[in-house]
Amino acid sequence: MRGSETPPALSADRLAACRARLDCRLPQVDSVFADCLREAIAVLTPTGVDAYLDCARFLGRIGRGAEPLLAFLEEWPAVAHSVGEESLPAVLATLQRLHKSPNGKAIAPFLQSLAAVSRRLAAGGQLQRYLDLTLRLMERTSGSIHGIHKTFASPGLPDFLIQAPTLLGGLSIAGLTNWVDFGVRNHASHPERQRDYFRLQSADSRAVFQRERHGTLLVDHERLLELYLRGLWGEQALLVPYAVASEAANPASPVQPYDDADGIRLPDVLDDVPGVSGIDRYRAALAHIAGHRRWSTPLFADNLSPMQRLAVETFEDSRIDTLIVRRYPGMRRIFGALHPRPLAGACDPQRFSCLRHRLAMLSRALLDGEHGDTDGDLRDFVARFRQALVDGEASSLAMSELALAYVARTRRQSDQLPEVYFSDTLVDYRDDNRHLWRFHELSDDEETFVENRPASASSQVDRLPPRHYPEWDHHSQSYRPDWVSLYESLHPSGDAALIDRLLDRHAALARRLKRLLDILKPQERVRLRFQEDGSELDLDVAVRSLIDCRSGVTPDPRINMSQRSNGRNLTVLLLLDLSESLADKVGSGDGEQTVLELSQEAVSLLAWSIDQLGDPFAIAGFHSDTRHDVRYLHLKGSSEPWGDAVKRRLAAMQAGYSTRIGAALRHAAHYLAAQRAEKKLLLVLTDGQPSDVDVTDDRLLIEDARKAVGELDRQGIFSYCISLDARADDYVGHIFGHRHSVIDRIERLPQRLPELFMALTR
Repeated sequence: MRGSETPPALSADRLAACRARLDCRLPQVDSVFADCLREAIAVLTPTGVDAYLDCARFLGRIGRGAEPLLAFLEEWPAVAHSVGEESLPAVLATLQRLHKSPNGKAIAPFLQSLAAVSRRLAAGGQLQRYLDLTLRLMERTSGSIHGIHKTFASPGLPDFLIQAPTLLGGLSIAGLTNWVDFGVRNHASHPERQRDYFRLQSADSRAVFQRERHGTLLVDHERLLELYLRGLWGEQALLVPYAVASEAANPASPVQPYDDADGIRLPDVLDDVPGVSGIDRYRAALAHIAGHRRWSTPLFADNLSPMQRLAVETFEDSRIDTLIVRRYPGMRRIFGALHPRPLAGACDPQRFSCLRHRLAMLSRALLDGEHGDTDGDLRDFVARFRQALVDGEASSLAMSELALAYVARTRRQSDQLPEVYFSDTLVDYRDDNRHLWRFHELSDDEETFVENRPASASSQVDRLPPRHYPEWDHHSQSYRPDWVSLYESLHPSGDAALIDRLLDRHAALARRLKRLLDILKPQERVRLRFQEDGSELDLDVAVRSLIDCRSGVTPDPRINMSQRSNGRNLTVLLLLDLSESLADKVGSGDGEQTVLELSQEAVSLLAWSIDQLGDPFAIAGFHSDTRHDVRYLHLKGSSEPWGDAVKRRLAAMQAGYSTRIGAALRHAAHYLAAQRAEKKLLLVLTDGQPSDVDVTDDRLLIEDARKAVGELDRQGIFSYCISLDARADDYVGHIFGHRHSVIDRIERLPQRLPELFMALTR
């Protein structure tokens, strides 16, 4: 029960008695105590006020200075108003646990954020879950020397308490629990990584935050949006997410999409709004940026004031939206629903600078022909804007001239006021227009020319948008969501004659394989004789049965025969490890070859063999350069014929980088799962254990590969590994079980690989 909203008069005697009960000599308390007590009396029952003073007395005597006590005195009435004063014993118990542990420094941030947290939870039961989560995080991340008593404070607890209001702004308490548990499992023994995680600064922290929150996640639709950008606009760029929660907490960071040399930056998550889904909000942002890329020309900004630049951006953004709607009329509905509707007279020029408000009204009128605004200047410039676009696309320079004329006519003295009116002025699907401006002073330094900037990653390689795959962490026994970025592309081409020469060199082996292949080659129709029921009469057996019948002998009733198809319903994908170790030499003397050259020979013979059998098969290679860049290279598609195009790609095979095999296995399974075949075989050819430059734990990628093989098994895909590493027995059996072979004499690979395939598919 809460007390009356109108507090009784606070007499000097009662104030003095309560101050004495506080028993605290901190001078900072004296100036605020009376006001805090009045607010507490207004919100709390008499019993609640007593408990309030008792808890404050505890905080004043724990030796942590004035900040915890001041935070409690000021914040608890608001907390009690949100979740009820009956929650105080649980809060006090949490404070006592923090005080008795090495985490006393976390008391102040705990109390400072408690009011904001309680407003988001708005129920005592939810607050109890938050308190339990806080204590669990403290226990699991506080350090101990001998494993008995906690002696080191939790590195991440203060940061978690500071970020808690932001986190609960995007997550439910259940989602927050999952987010915290992931951080503890993966970073409990790494103080710096733990701090980065609980500050929302690390990649996995943002990834798990995105996974647990509601809305449309960019990471889930990145491929779709990049293909949309390429298909409808002919543009190619990497889409780079930024965390909405952390951006909002730091006003200096960009909060609108923007375009630069490294890619297009978009919010990591967008919620649905009335009339527009989250994915359509992403499409609107990409369409606007693509329109700028196509129709905007950079302008010099040196001689323009911030007011003039803001006006130029408004007219230019409106021109881009108009041209987009002209090309794709369906975008009008999305733009109209997302653009704010500022009201005339909403901004008070006596208190605020109203320039942003006037420009937002103008922008709405330029987009909406039925805006209904009666302002004469606005209607005049709307007409001039539309006249400029009647016969063509106009230009950025024309919009600049129109904007300067608008500013000159509508300028107000109040535009110089320091307080700016922002309500209903942000068009959040539009970018921040940093690409629109150039500066003369930059041209004095030749190193700042745009032409000298390094090409972005998206322009260096023509490859598909990334796929994101999880990775198994055997320490925490959990997946790291969207941990690996895998890029796929078509392998470059070389000289097909090289592969022809390799096949000629192994002509004798090819002839021997041909005899084995003829045995395995499917016969489309096989005759089944001696059938009582069949599709046709077996004449030889029928004649013998007729003779037996006339001779008085019981005839054989199996006088029919039938036919069945003997086709091989099998599809194969050969996955090649193209890591740097393939460049190692094999053998000695003038005839030594690299592992890569022997692999080329073996793969060529295997491809020729499978082609002879008529089985659909694909060939792909992979290597990696950290988890951010796993490369999957297509050498042959399953429906592509064996010919010069495939031979050219095989001839251009090169060794480089590392062996992050788990992501490659999952991506290969993605393609095999789409094949219509009764049996699906994934052959893996590798020469070393899984490794990468950003992984220090040798077991991590081995366990992830083992987990990936288990995922393939559940999809009905049979995987088999051919290892060229003499030490492979230490790990390959753990990954693939009994489904592996180790070829110690690598020079025999061209012979062994086709034979292994035929043994597996006999």
